[in-house]
Amino acid sequence: MSNEPAFSVNRRAEALARALRGEAAALNVGVARGSLGETLIDAGAKHRGGVSAGLRLAEICMGGLGHVSLGPNAATPRWPWTIAVASSQPVVACLGSQYAGWNLSHGKFFALGSGPARALAQKEKIFEDIGYRDTSDCATLVIESGRPPPPEVIEKVANDCRVAPSAVTVIYAPTQSLAGGAQVVARVLEVALHKAHELKFPLERIVDGMGSAPLSPPHPDFVTAMGRTNDAIIYGGMVQLFVTGPEADAKSLAESLPSRTSRDFGAPFAEIFKRFRGDFYAIDPMLFSPAEIVVTAIDSGASFRAGMLHHDLLDASFD
Repeated sequence: MSNEPAFSVNRRAEALARALRGEAAALNVGVARGSLGETLIDAGAKHRGGVSAGLRLAEICMGGLGHVSLGPNAATPRWPWTIAVASSQPVVACLGSQYAGWNLSHGKFFALGSGPARALAQKEKIFEDIGYRDTSDCATLVIESGRPPPPEVIEKVANDCRVAPSAVTVIYAPTQSLAGGAQVVARVLEVALHKAHELKFPLERIVDGMGSAPLSPPHPDFVTAMGRTNDAIIYGGMVQLFVTGPEADAKSLAESLPSRTSRDFGAPFAEIFKRFRGDFYAIDPMLFSPAEIVVTAIDSGASFRAGMLHHDLLDASFD
């Protein structure tokens, strides 16, 4: 039997990245070749980018296994434009690709890599639980940054992914940009999957999922921009998961998932971040989850709801 995966998130993402390059001018992104032959796509640093580029970026982050769109949503009337995400392969799309879990640094450069290249490098323990390893001759990486990685990081990525540097594509956009902010808000489904994993819910029983969160307005200050993207999910995010197994497990998952179960819930994220003196890892990880959850037990058809949207906290963050 072949060890090839049923689908390659990197090959799927490469097709999406190729389409992004082909529409670079229309989407206000820049395309360049790095010193090692890598492809560098600037989606919001020196090039303006935009929300549409951010939606493309989010689908690339998900390895081509998710659909990301923008539309109006009456659930948050003061902030009606909402990013919606759906995947029929939510575990691989969100945890095996989209999650920002690869620590990449050299000198003064630091970034958390997300996107399908992670599934080639296999540098994170979470891949042991997912049971997915990609095989591809190309690698696509996404980072929240105002500048591209230095050659030393490109070389590391290529070596760890076992591809040539010229086969590496890096897409970057700072959180303060329209594209950068949009692709972070599009992680609303991913944070629900990540929290479910932290709660020890069997990942193989999560078979489908979708989520939405209001598009946060950008801000030139990094902490404020980061806070707004997190608040869009924590106080305005809605997710539905479809799971197999007993109803009691689905009910328990629904009750445990909403952000309000966190000890740090109740203030705009930028305030929480400053309260912990900028130590991201001191914040309760259970805070990073959507505001409202529906979990449907597909074996019985029963659905369980928990949490609610928090309009006052959204307003405090976005205004």
